[in-house]
Amino acid sequence: MARPQPPPWVHAAVLLCLLGLGGAIEIPMDLSQPPTITKQSVKDHIVDPRDNILIECEAKGNPAPSFHWTRNSRFFNVAKDPRVSMRRRSGTLVIDFRSGGRPEEYEGEYQCFARNKFGTALSNRIRLQVSKSPLWPKENLDPVVVQEGAPLTLQCNPPPGLPSPVIFWMSSSMEPITQDKRVSQGHNGDLYFSNVMVQDMQTDYSCNARFHFTHTIQQKNPFTLKVLTNHPYNDSSLRNHPDMYSARGVSERTPSFMYPQGTASSQMVLRGMDLLLECIASGVPTPDIAWYKKGGDLPSDKAKFENFNKALRITSVSEEDSGEYFCLASNKMGSIRHTISVRVKAAPYWLDEPKNLILAPGEDGRLVCRANGNPKPTVQWMVNGEPLQSAPPNPNREVAGDTIIFRDTQISSRAVYQCNTSNEHGYLLANAFVSVLDVPPRMMSPRNQLIRVILYNRTRLDCPFFGSPIPTLRWFKNGQGSNLDGGNYHVYENGSLEIKMIRKEDQGIYTCVATNILGKAENQVRLEVKDPTRIFRMPEDQVVKRGTTVQLECRVKHDPSLKLTVSWLKDDQPLYIGNRMKKEDDSLTIFGVAERDQGSYTCVASTELDQDLAKAYLTVLADQTTPTNRLAALPKGRPDRPRDLELTDLAERSVRLTWIPGDDNNSPITDYVVQFEEDQFQPGVWHDHSKFPGSVNSAVLQLSPYVNYQFRVIAVNEVGSSHPSLPSERYRTSGAPPESNPSDVKGEGTRKNNMEITWTPMNATSAFGPNLRYIVKWRRKETRETWNNATVWGSRYVVGQTPVYVPYEIRVQAENDFGKGPEPDTVIGYSGEDYPRAAPTDVKIRVLNSTAINLQWNRVYSDTVQGQLREYRAYYWRESSLLKSLWVSQKRQQAGFPGDRLRGVVSRLFPYSNYKLEMVVVNGRGDGPRSETKEFTTPEGVPSAPRRFRVRQPNLQTINLEWDHPEHPNGILTGYSLRYLPFNGTKLGKQMVENFSPNQTKFTVQRADPVSRYRFTLSARTQVGSGEAVTEESPAAPNEATPTAAYTNNQPDIVTQGWFIGLMCAIALLVLILLIVCFIKRSRGGKYPVREKKDVPLGPEDPKEEDGSFDYSDEDNKPLQGSQTSLDGTIKQQESDDSLVDYGEGGEGQFNEDGSFIGQYTVKKDKEETEGNESSEATSPVNAIYSLA
Repeated sequence: MARPQPPPWVHAAVLLCLLGLGGAIEIPMDLSQPPTITKQSVKDHIVDPRDNILIECEAKGNPAPSFHWTRNSRFFNVAKDPRVSMRRRSGTLVIDFRSGGRPEEYEGEYQCFARNKFGTALSNRIRLQVSKSPLWPKENLDPVVVQEGAPLTLQCNPPPGLPSPVIFWMSSSMEPITQDKRVSQGHNGDLYFSNVMVQDMQTDYSCNARFHFTHTIQQKNPFTLKVLTNHPYNDSSLRNHPDMYSARGVSERTPSFMYPQGTASSQMVLRGMDLLLECIASGVPTPDIAWYKKGGDLPSDKAKFENFNKALRITSVSEEDSGEYFCLASNKMGSIRHTISVRVKAAPYWLDEPKNLILAPGEDGRLVCRANGNPKPTVQWMVNGEPLQSAPPNPNREVAGDTIIFRDTQISSRAVYQCNTSNEHGYLLANAFVSVLDVPPRMMSPRNQLIRVILYNRTRLDCPFFGSPIPTLRWFKNGQGSNLDGGNYHVYENGSLEIKMIRKEDQGIYTCVATNILGKAENQVRLEVKDPTRIFRMPEDQVVKRGTTVQLECRVKHDPSLKLTVSWLKDDQPLYIGNRMKKEDDSLTIFGVAERDQGSYTCVASTELDQDLAKAYLTVLADQTTPTNRLAALPKGRPDRPRDLELTDLAERSVRLTWIPGDDNNSPITDYVVQFEEDQFQPGVWHDHSKFPGSVNSAVLQLSPYVNYQFRVIAVNEVGSSHPSLPSERYRTSGAPPESNPSDVKGEGTRKNNMEITWTPMNATSAFGPNLRYIVKWRRKETRETWNNATVWGSRYVVGQTPVYVPYEIRVQAENDFGKGPEPDTVIGYSGEDYPRAAPTDVKIRVLNSTAINLQWNRVYSDTVQGQLREYRAYYWRESSLLKSLWVSQKRQQAGFPGDRLRGVVSRLFPYSNYKLEMVVVNGRGDGPRSETKEFTTPEGVPSAPRRFRVRQPNLQTINLEWDHPEHPNGILTGYSLRYLPFNGTKLGKQMVENFSPNQTKFTVQRADPVSRYRFTLSARTQVGSGEAVTEESPAAPNEATPTAAYTNNQPDIVTQGWFIGLMCAIALLVLILLIVCFIKRSRGGKYPVREKKDVPLGPEDPKEEDGSFDYSDEDNKPLQGSQTSLDGTIKQQESDDSLVDYGEGGEGQFNEDGSFIGQYTVKKDKEETEGNESSEATSPVNAIYSLA
């Protein structure tokens, strides 16, 4: 069983009642008044070319206004164009194209004017544009050929539409392109591949544009991909390979940015719009993208990541969202980053929008038009649609920038004023009329209304009124007594009376009286207070067997004058009462329970004013057999609720409560918790009263006076708590004077001429009687004047017309209808503070170092503080850097020095800069006047770390280093220092140091060996010394495995081992011997048998000849390892350098008729070899082995 929370509409209704309580008073329509624009089209009005054009403009006024339009700032004659008409009693334009015509001819900027004899109101400038959805230009797209692993961008370039179309990618068969962190669509519509894989060519790619107004989709001719690969087969098993790229022969690459280009960019966004930053990177493996904001965190409440972290969206940006953001793209090969400088500008937005001004003759008033923006917007005033400068002079009107002041207004001053505030990003236009009326008060609502409300609720009695001068309104109850305002009552500007908590004694007739110098008017509202609807016997959770009968109780108590309706919900949906169900006033019976009946059942008891809910859960058991072992069927569980609560031994301050325990469900009851509820201050809210051991079922409860108690009991065992018991009957104790006073009494000023006294109100158990109120007393401390006092029903009282920051003695005493509480304690409070009147003097600055200064000043006199001295505060800003080319932010910063101090230190300054500083005194109200501006200069300091230190390794011999100048030089750079050392595992080499000039930002290191990596530490220098250092390491070779700890510690470098050096020497000696044997063999001059036809190549099937002939194998025609293969498996032919000439059997040698060589050839060949050694084959060990074969 549970009592659900009230439905959302209950809270929403209360909120809506309170939202409009401070609205402006409007002029009744039967009185003369200037025009007011009530409806207009949006500023950027895009229309569908297939429909008629509608440009809205509606206004009210008395007399009814007439309308006319301008188009492109010239009068638009509606009567001359047969297609254009204006709606009756409205300024709305209708342009009809049913008889032909082109909508594009009517594009332009329109403005509506609503005019009557009291003035002219203007609409916004409405820019009319016709929606466009142009066709995609026809083009023939060649197949896109790309190497596997390379990045690729497929450009969309959609036709320009109005509004811009929605872009998405599909195949030509209209299947969506699967996107992930490797393949994704950018904000510009292009499709980006961080690296191309073979499977990407299994489909084609077509860019589609969907246009909003025409609801059409246009498709671009599809792209076809052809992927070149080093792996001739598209083996799907390789997709799940732990190193898929290496398995396919794709080289791994460090990330690089595809969008945006370069290392830095900038972006401007308007305040209130969404900021979208995007970074798309290529690389193998696919890089991960991370986002950061320099100098702070991303706004967690507004920032969200999109497109697989490639995009950062910040919703509804404001000025504090400006700054530098950077994205970091990283994979296991390295990382890069791109910095985006974000500037937030702002179209004008209202700070104080002008409101209609209703004055009586001779009254003063003002129109205020304040707006902000970036750049700062300009303000232009107009009257009746014309610039104020060209309007007839009015001696009663004075223009002071963003304010128009009216003095001693007369009937002739009626007009409509326009305020137009604009900058380069947009404009705001507001109409506000000045109406001068002499009207006695009148009531605007029906007389003698009946309002019925529920006890203890909050309610509002409306009394709309009008008059000029604006009347004052007062409320009275039952035609007598003082004005109702304060305590349990609050009167709003529009005349509504709010009663914060309705009690029975609030029932009666309420009269509102509006009064001005011309008369008065009154109205009456009759308030009836009704008892709340309460379910006092709620349905209980039940577990039943299928086929049995179950009854859910719902007994309700309600106000007899209200009609009660009881309905049921099942699983929060209306319950259909079928043949198996019977609904009575106080129960719901289900016959032949089925499994589908399982669920939650809610009893809803409602009247036309309120409702109450109670819920229970019904569990249906499918097994109808009765378990024989009770302990096995009922494991340990929470106890059942106690029942049959009874109150006995009734006394003034105590009562005995007795109950019957419920089943303990195989776990002994350890405690009973007794709770109580009272119906005066917090009806329906249960509070813990006391706790008793599980062995008792009766206890004496100590009570407070004048509380209408109701009790319930909760049983507790080791498993948990039971459901609460049904509540007992109510018992009200007799009243008594309060025995305590409210706590946490304070006196603090909210304005410079008041003091607000507050306290924590007493609860129901300490009120001790009806009509609890508080006697508030106060007097100035140490004056011995008589106490001032007031009686208050709330928890605050405001003392007005107090001197600035004066101590008061305060007492708050509780009182009810039975008497007063004890004498209260006296607390000290202070009236309101005013801004300090003096600034610190004789401010002295002593520079401590490049980032800190010492301040010293003279204290101000205590009477000039006009409040509690919180701190002395220094405002300082960086005026410029001594480095002329360095831009600096002049944002003001502050440093506070709490208490009555005379010196302090300002730190975290930028070195080598010009600063300005001012000091103020701060109290609880705010800052005082500023001191004389002081200037100082910070000396040179050490620079920050060099930016973007990059280490690249183009080959195994060199390492390239690049860096950017420090972001904060903090002085004149004198150079850079680079320290680096090689390392191999835990083995470290000798550290080397290089010094560079301040203009050098590149350096190349020659590696001592191809195995070791290098660790580089770079710092910048000024005359003061070296600054913060940045450290990077050279990347590991792609095929370099990480050595184990054992190998690193126990295995020496193989190149330095003696056995390795000896082996290399032996191999070199063997090669030398083979070369010598080759020369001897060649010098014999023997003949070689050849084939009968010299143009027939030797085949692999020819056997070797015993006299020195050799096989010319066709292995040389096989593809070399690593040769490039296209997808169809064909081999790209490679030219062979092998020929008979290379083997000493071609060239200029001559043949006899029998096919043998002429003997002189050998002599000539040997001579050539001896003289020039021009043949590469003579020195080749491979060919020497062939010669010996």
